[in-house]
Amino acid sequence: MISGKNYIGDKLSSNSSITFKTFNPLINIENDILFFEASDSEIKKATKIASEAFRYYKQVSAKDRARFLVQISDELSLISDDIVKIYCKETGLPEARCLGELGRTMNQLKSFANLLLEGSFQEISIDTPIPDRKPISKPDLRKMLMPIGPVVVFGASNFPLAYSTAGGDTASALAAGCPVILKSHPMHAGTGELVSAAIIRAAKKTNMPNGVFSNLNSKGIEVGVKLVNSPDIKAVGFTGSLKGGRAIYDLASKRNHPIPVFAEMGSVNPVLIFPKKLEKEYDELAKKFAKSITIGSGQFCTNPGLIISFESDTFDLFINKLVKEIEQISPSCMLHPNIHSAYNSGIQKINKNKNVTKLTNDKTKPEINLPTHVISSVSAKKFVEDKSLQNEIFGPCSLIVKCKNTDELHEVIESFEGQLTGTILAESNDTYLTQKIIDALELKVGRIIFNGVPTGVEVCPSMTHGGPYPASTDSRFTAVGTNSIKRWLRPVSFQDFPQNLLPDELKDNNPLNIVRSIDGIVK
Repeated sequence: MISGKNYIGDKLSSNSSITFKTFNPLINIENDILFFEASDSEIKKATKIASEAFRYYKQVSAKDRARFLVQISDELSLISDDIVKIYCKETGLPEARCLGELGRTMNQLKSFANLLLEGSFQEISIDTPIPDRKPISKPDLRKMLMPIGPVVVFGASNFPLAYSTAGGDTASALAAGCPVILKSHPMHAGTGELVSAAIIRAAKKTNMPNGVFSNLNSKGIEVGVKLVNSPDIKAVGFTGSLKGGRAIYDLASKRNHPIPVFAEMGSVNPVLIFPKKLEKEYDELAKKFAKSITIGSGQFCTNPGLIISFESDTFDLFINKLVKEIEQISPSCMLHPNIHSAYNSGIQKINKNKNVTKLTNDKTKPEINLPTHVISSVSAKKFVEDKSLQNEIFGPCSLIVKCKNTDELHEVIESFEGQLTGTILAESNDTYLTQKIIDALELKVGRIIFNGVPTGVEVCPSMTHGGPYPASTDSRFTAVGTNSIKRWLRPVSFQDFPQNLLPDELKDNNPLNIVRSIDGIVK
């Protein structure tokens, strides 16, 4: 049963007079449940108990934290039917999408549990002393990564499970030893409460401290602002718009004690198509990218928003086929009327651009919360001149960029702002695909895909989901995969410590039997 209340640790609370409801975009009505926004006193209580919990939780063994994460996954499995019902009501997305996202969420939790048991994420380094070294002796130095403190995670609008309450940010922070306060997204507060209850049950069953997790509801931005400004909070995780991520980043930077904000803020994910690939597969590529552009109504941060190639008859055949395919795909419901409205606003702006040509036709009357699929085109010269054409339009659309030659293609790449992904569609021996092009693209993106589509983000150690600003606030880190745990850790060195006072991870006898680097040799 969903109460509409906040979880302040393991206690339900509803002190505020500010309330709201979630929305069913599929039938265009509000859902029934009333949610209570977190009050100032509830925010202060949640941050206080998170800070208190951190003193204990950071000492909890990796093995016990792993058990906690697995228990969360098990608790989610037990309530999967309930999650599906409220998820679909709050998003308009189909049951299959919910089950896929739930499975990914559970697998993420288990992957971090496995990482904890393996131990290499702590990057343990031991440099043994050389007392008689001249001209000065070398001390005994031992370094490891340790948790940074309580973390605020902002739930994402487009992924109520995998990027929200128990998603990648929460899973990685809990794995690192950091308590989490979840700022629930108002579009799917009911889904968030069900998942939060599962996390709380798992915490109790595995004897984790009260305050290791809290879930706070919010109608607007005020709760998030107060959380970011709380001195008890030591880091922030965010997935969403550039406007929202930058606002949070600026807030955190202006604190008396600034804190890191790891924000993933979207991208237009350029796709470069080279001549030999087009000649062989233009028809198949058009079908593949029509699906990639429209899947989930284009509400993915890795949606291919730019398709770039050289002017040619074959490229024209590809474009015509892409337009035909995309016009035949039935639109699917967007997540919320506000998202649908923002999408329409973005499309109207690009349609008014005198240098852009709209290629798709609106064959049907627009329906409530159903977007129109849009393909437009522009010359490379005008694209480079007009920075507004790089603005992400969150939905099922893509802009075709036509280049005259490789020099123009290189200019287009050089004009890019930071991106999550860049895709190359080519034969490996295509003379147009030069190392200069690859090197230029590598400087702009976090992940380069060869002969694939950018939609779909594998959860594994080798995944980078991030990129140069404005794709993310720190391109050194990923928001997906087990390496995302490093966002919530900081290095600490112990110099000349006696063995009995060292953490077990750094003791000579290696009681935890984990991988360590000793005098530069991994053992």
